[in-house]
Amino acid sequence: MQAKRLTLFAGHYGSGKTNIALNYAYWLKEQGKAVTIADLDIVNPYFRVKDSEEMLRKDGIELISSRFANSNVDLPAMPKETYGLVADKSRWGVLDIGGDDRGALALGRYVPEILEEDNYEFLLVANRSRPLTRTPEDTVEVMWEIYEACGLRFTALVNNTNLGLETKLEDVLDSMDYIRRLSEITGLPVKMTCIRRELYEAAREKIPDLFPLELQRLYYMLNSEGTNGKADI
Repeated sequence: MQAKRLTLFAGHYGSGKTNIALNYAYWLKEQGKAVTIADLDIVNPYFRVKDSEEMLRKDGIELISSRFANSNVDLPAMPKETYGLVADKSRWGVLDIGGDDRGALALGRYVPEILEEDNYEFLLVANRSRPLTRTPEDTVEVMWEIYEACGLRFTALVNNTNLGLETKLEDVLDSMDYIRRLSEITGLPVKMTCIRRELYEAAREKIPDLFPLELQRLYYMLNSEGTNGKADI
């Protein structure tokens, strides 16, 4: 799998983009890259890259996030270090963009520099299990809302259809027609299909471009009674 210097993940709320961004940062680190992950999600207070800050620091991955992350302060402030990441071509950046058009609005200020360098991927994370992206047509609507908010066109798709911890191999296999149809409608290639690592070996001969995921510790899973142990990956 090839990577660009900047990889941006965006999608509908609950698509699982944050977990994918974390796993992708670790994948880049395994390739010997100097990696920084930027949490640009100024909308969702529940599952943030900030939740994994201690783990990232220990593993040598830099984190950029708002100092208000994981607080009850509702300020749409972007960390100033993000400009440095976009400009510093010696580092590989993974950017977690906020859900839908509201979250993507903050990305717009970096778009001119991103386009000028032209060494980026903007990946739409599609999860057929989410209520507002169950069909390719609905997912296209979300895609265009994000584009209109930030002005950056998507370059590829990521299939992250899942039912959280209850996901079975059949659930992912059943999503392949959905992601193929979404690719046909948008003209965008499918960069990868994500799957929980425990299912990877059973799936790797059946699904192309498979990307295994380690589930990160979710903020809203800390109280398992409140979530019944379920979460999107």
